[in-house]
Amino acid sequence: MAGDSLSVVIGAYTNDRWTRLQASVRSVVEQIRPSDEILVVVDHSQQLRVLADEVLAPMGVRVLDNSDLQGLSGARNTGVALATGDVVVFLDDDAVALPGWIEGHAAHYADPSVVGVGGAVVADWENAAPLWFPPEFGWVVGCSFTGQPTTTAEIRNPIGANMSFRRSVLDAVGGFSHSLGRVGTAPRGCEETEFSIRTARAFPGSRILHEPGAAVHHHVPDARARWSYFRRRCWSEGQSKADVSRLSDPRQALSAERIYVSKALPAAVRRDVAHAARQRQPQHLLRAAALCAGLAVTTAGYVVGRLRPPGQSW
Repeated sequence: MAGDSLSVVIGAYTNDRWTRLQASVRSVVEQIRPSDEILVVVDHSQQLRVLADEVLAPMGVRVLDNSDLQGLSGARNTGVALATGDVVVFLDDDAVALPGWIEGHAAHYADPSVVGVGGAVVADWENAAPLWFPPEFGWVVGCSFTGQPTTTAEIRNPIGANMSFRRSVLDAVGGFSHSLGRVGTAPRGCEETEFSIRTARAFPGSRILHEPGAAVHHHVPDARARWSYFRRRCWSEGQSKADVSRLSDPRQALSAERIYVSKALPAAVRRDVAHAARQRQPQHLLRAAALCAGLAVTTAGYVVGRLRPPGQSW
């Protein structure tokens, strides 16, 4: 993307992630080009703002308050409004960019048809992943999952922890919806899905690419390695998908999910049942059970979400 500039926006909302936020910023500082910028948007936390001013600002980081509604969507929209780059890259405050991350995003913008890029989000478990956790459900912990492309490919939407869009597109389409996305620890999502669908509608012929070479490590705390979180996150994902269906074309809102449910999940169940039969290892049966249960809970969340009157709280 010769001649284009790039801004990195990191939203932050809690002191609990202060150490990880510093690691996120350092991972960008170590690879970003001198002409580009890093913006940390503090989401309604005065204590965190003070820390960021003291430690991050001297590193050349622009520390900002979220002037929009509280939540991840508002923080990202604030960053977009104040960024100066031609391309805006979004990184989570608990993710660390790997070498080549910037180049992986930037290279694709030489093609004018490309309006967005998403990178790989590798799970960095605080301890080991649970034996029952199926890799097809990596999205539960905000990470890449089996069933996604493994090479550069066109996609409907990226994963929010590691994505970029042209600034002109963000301005034209109107940013991320406040009715979607995380607010504090509430496991909501799909703001990037709705935005991507809106972008495709506004810019016919445009493309969003998945680039595995633009990778980050995303921290997964032990609290997200529990069955209770898995169940709650699946339910919330179904509800979020229902909201996306209301805000956009329902066919587009579930286009990628139909392929995932009809191909990736049945193949995974067959794989785990076969492994259990051959190897007599119970974790494979547990994974198969988690696959079925996760799909059932997500589907139930979607159905209930579609039946819920618009505007009613969860």
